Amino acid sequence: MNSIDIVVPAEQEGTRAIVRNWLVGIGQRVEENDPLVELETDKVTQEVPAPAGGVLAEILLDTDAEAAPGALLGRLRLAGEEERVEEEPQTAAAPVDEAPPKATPAAPVTGLSPSVRRAIKEYGIDPATIAGTGRGGRITRADVDRAAAQGAPSAPAPSTAPPPVPSAPGQRTVIPHDRMRLAIARNMLDSVTAAPHVTAVFECDFSAIIAHRDTHKAAFERDGAKLTFTAYIVAASAAAMRAAPTVNSRWHDDRLEVFEDINIGIGTALGDKGLVVPVVPRVQDLSLLGIASRLTDLTARARGNALGPADVRGGTFTISNHGVSGSLIASPVIINQPQSAILGVGKLEKRVVVKEVDGVDAIQIRPLCYVSLTIDHRVLDGHQTNAWLGRFVETIENWPQG
Repeated sequence: MNSIDIVVPAEQEGTRAIVRNWLVGIGQRVEENDPLVELETDKVTQEVPAPAGGVLAEILLDTDAEAAPGALLGRLRLAGEEERVEEEPQTAAAPVDEAPPKATPAAPVTGLSPSVRRAIKEYGIDPATIAGTGRGGRITRADVDRAAAQGAPSAPAPSTAPPPVPSAPGQRTVIPHDRMRLAIARNMLDSVTAAPHVTAVFECDFSAIIAHRDTHKAAFERDGAKLTFTAYIVAASAAAMRAAPTVNSRWHDDRLEVFEDINIGIGTALGDKGLVVPVVPRVQDLSLLGIASRLTDLTARARGNALGPADVRGGTFTISNHGVSGSLIASPVIINQPQSAILGVGKLEKRVVVKEVDGVDAIQIRPLCYVSLTIDHRVLDGHQTNAWLGRFVETIENWPQG
């Protein structure tokens, strides 16, 4: 029998993938590039396409199994073999001289995989209310989970699965961990176990970039880009690398690898589901408009669960804008391994400060925030850390107004 292996893509290297959901069953026919199986990492859900047309002959890694890069997921019997694909019983035509049996009402959305159907039944969600992000608009298991977390309207029929109930009335409710939360927990523990974390904090005045943004944001919008503070923060981070290049590096037991390309990841919250870190590559070559355009696209796709593996790969430095949810300082912001440092940006707020004007102290109200750099102390010391933060703050506070 002529068959072909279905393997985990090699670009998954560096992440732990889990088999989330097989989209076809054994014996079902597929065409080349049809989605076969969903893999989930701590960063993104990815569909593995059929390497050729044929029939799914064997599943070797089933739902919830760990899938390393290059691992064998299953086998596909190539099209053209003598064996016929056995059709599902409900697709057979009824005899012409007999009335077909009375059918139960059809689901409002067709083409749902078994895993998606189970999730819809469990959550009690009407599939017609879910926007599919899979190929051709197909609903994936991640779409159902996201809809449940966002409070999608329930289906008319009551769910047969009981809702979570307090394990002790009035005291606590037990909520099982989902895969993303478990992956985040594992990565955080691995990071603080591997690297000694040290954090330095500076204060930064945003007056100059606020003035620049007010002047230029309409022009950026005409070019399809949202001019956010994050764009300035990304640009200033790249500028600060010139003061301390080893911030943009990776520790190895026998050497330090310093990168020329500055590939900056932006922590993007997905509500209660966790976060992803889409990457803006080669920031050193981008203008402010180029950075803003990349951020506009990446942020929209991150929140729409439409990122691909390439969008979260290759980061050399990360920014955590934790202040958007209200915190002034977070310490330590845990390093995104195997990177050497991470920038934390706190809440922007107006504060009273003393400034010297023409040799005289004056009380002013300024828009300030705390910025922190958490470092791997194996790689960096206080001198490089403070040099980096000093250049970052200088860049933000002296942003040219042209």
